[in-house]
Amino acid sequence: MKTLLVPVALHDALPSVFETAMLTARRFGSLIEGVSLRPALAEYVPVDMVGGMTWLRDEEADRVEAEEAGTRFVAAMEGAAIPRHARDGVCLPENVAAAGPRYRWRQDVPAGDAFLGQYARLFSATVVGRPGSDDGSPRMTTFETALFEGGRPILLAPPTAPASLGEAVLIAWNGSTETARAVAFAMPFLHAAQRVRVVSVEGGTVPGPSAEDLARSLACEGVEADWRALPAGRRTPGETFLSEAKDFGCDLLIKGAYTQSRLRQMIFGGPTSHLLAHADLPLLMAH
Repeated sequence: MKTLLVPVALHDALPSVFETAMLTARRFGSLIEGVSLRPALAEYVPVDMVGGMTWLRDEEADRVEAEEAGTRFVAAMEGAAIPRHARDGVCLPENVAAAGPRYRWRQDVPAGDAFLGQYARLFSATVVGRPGSDDGSPRMTTFETALFEGGRPILLAPPTAPASLGEAVLIAWNGSTETARAVAFAMPFLHAAQRVRVVSVEGGTVPGPSAEDLARSLACEGVEADWRALPAGRRTPGETFLSEAKDFGCDLLIKGAYTQSRLRQMIFGGPTSHLLAHADLPLLMAH
């Protein structure tokens, strides 16, 4: 977790996104890189072919919003005493171990989600806010673009900034490829955690290894974890995972995203959809 990408959009969860990134950077000595995230104007703004002024006016507003994103990012980093990266664009291997948390801001990135999906492939994780339906919430397209196009994990910040991150980690295990990939990406957190628990829920798994199997495998990696295989009940798997996380004092939940298809989850619901709607703690997710 040595490099963290933070796409900055002006939404209500932005303080939590910054705090989540900074907690991670302090734990692993990470470089936090911020970029401005704006929808591509051509996708959202019709051009006034008669007056010819709509595009120019919105282009200016887009520029101002990008500058405001940079101002907020830099202010948050400096307010938390995170130093600026000494040499923008250059990381020297011999200096990384002792560098400590630091930040840089990349200017002049293109608008639109396509850039984010491609650029995220260069980082250990991308930190975004938990999406929501309110006007002030982070966009779902931001989360999904980074998740499906980035090839790296997503560190999802809750609506309210967390006080800690990675001390007690719960793995929401369902035996799937997606969750196995999330666990692999999360190994730095698992090695650094004080407590780790693997939880599976009957009826919420696919054919694959059990929670006990995963706990034993983690022991071979030097990670001590206990496990719980819970019977089916009145609660959905997503509800059970959040309840178990609360009881465990969890401050990071690891979960594969969309073992079921997005369309199926939109229609019938599913653990990923439930966590995206209700989680009040940081999530590390991968697909």
